[in-house]
This record gives sequence, structure tokens and C-alpha cells, in this order.
Amino acid sequence: VALVESGGGLVNNGGSLRLSCLASDLSLNNKIMSWWRQAPGKERELVASLTSSSNVTNYGDFVKGRFTISADNTKATVYLQMNSLKPEDTAVYYCKLDSEYTTWKFWGRGTQVTVSS
Repeated sequence: VALVESGGGLVNNGGSLRLSCLASDLSLNNKIMSWWRQAPGKERELVASLTSSSNVTNYGDFVKGRFTISADNTKATVYLQMNSLKPEDTAVYYCKLDSEYTTWKFWGRGTQVTVSS
């Protein structure tokens, strides 16, 4: 069982990145899929979430229409499309899965996103 994030990197102010999170040996059914981020010296914060059974999404206030979370169940992959990136978006981005019905949860190891000014 593993969550493997990819797609991070260095991008200019205003640029775009698409993060991917491959769920190895896991189904995305009945899961709450989410992306979190943690900048140096700051607490980890929720970026976006997607509930598989309802397709309801939720975004952090700072996203303001710039990011989109989605999932492809056939590929067991969760995506985060990030547009109009700002230097303050610089952080390690983590993928997380929660069961909708139990206390089970699993974190990925993170991928670094750096936005240059």
C-alpha cells in the first residue's frame, strides 16, 4: 500500500503544475481524496478534497478558483491542477486518503512545489 505523488517542481510566478497521486494497491472507492501542503515553519493545511461517493469538492480559501482536484478511478490516481501559481504556494504537497466510513487514513510522502517570484 502506497501513495506516490509526482509532478512537483520549480515554476515561475503565474505558471501551472499538475500533481498526481498514484494509489498503489488501493481503491479510490468510498474514499475522501485530498491534497494538503506544508510550507517551512507553518502548519499543514488543506488544499482541496474530493469525496468519491458524492463527488463533492472542497477547497482552501486561498485557492480562490486557481486549483482543481480530480480523480481517475481506473488509474487509481488523484490529480491537483494548479494554475496561476504564486510564490506563497511554495510548499511540500501531500496526498491523503481517508475512508468515508472508518477511521482508516493514509498519507503520501509529499512532492515539493517551488514558485519563483
